[in-house]
Amino acid sequence: MAAQRTPLVRDFNHFITCSLCRGYLIKPTTVTECLHTFCKSCIIQHFEDSNDCPKCGIQVHETNPLEMLRLDKTLEEIIFKLVPGLREKEEQQEIDFWRKNKSKENGQGDSLGSKRLRHSDDEDGDEDGQDYHRSDPQIAVCLDCLHSNVRAGEDTVKGLMKKFIRCSSRVTVGTIKKFLSLKLKLSSSCELDVLCNGEIMGKDHTLEFIYMTRWRLQGDNTYPMVLEYRPRIDFG
Repeated sequence: MAAQRTPLVRDFNHFITCSLCRGYLIKPTTVTECLHTFCKSCIIQHFEDSNDCPKCGIQVHETNPLEMLRLDKTLEEIIFKLVPGLREKEEQQEIDFWRKNKSKENGQGDSLGSKRLRHSDDEDGDEDGQDYHRSDPQIAVCLDCLHSNVRAGEDTVKGLMKKFIRCSSRVTVGTIKKFLSLKLKLSSSCELDVLCNGEIMGKDHTLEFIYMTRWRLQGDNTYPMVLEYRPRIDFG
């Protein structure tokens, strides 16, 4: 009776490689509409020019295909166990990347979690200390007051002392508004508009979506992305 052959990594390559870059899946991300999986960076880059799945051609979303992506942590762990040294290599590359780009933020970026946006000098962080978006791509943002010291009823809308933040790219404009209201000590009756390149952003827009569809399309825009805020103007 012939001895059973031990499976090799290449036997599983069809399941653990990205059809876009032909490399091992890094941060494997699944399109929920068709369940095809790609490297996170590969599929995000693909969706800059198309709303269709690159493998089967199905339209993922009419306007924002990025909302239909889900990170597959289970598959990521399987790949790391199958491919020796891959985890360490990727972690080192990520460390090198952030070291290289740290100077761009001039040391002014603050980390923001998903459940609560906070500056480093706040004492009212999450009780359990968890950051549910730690594995998400981070984005640096400058929050700039469009017209400083503007009166809005009994509130005064002014600029932040620390206007540079760093947070998950999946944070929404609605969360940014709550963060601004907290930092500026605004009453619940004071509503804010958040703008990018002069256009008011919807409360459900993610920072990643704004960066891809508003900020990045302006060729002269630099890093970090600038969002402006002002008291809501009532045209009624």
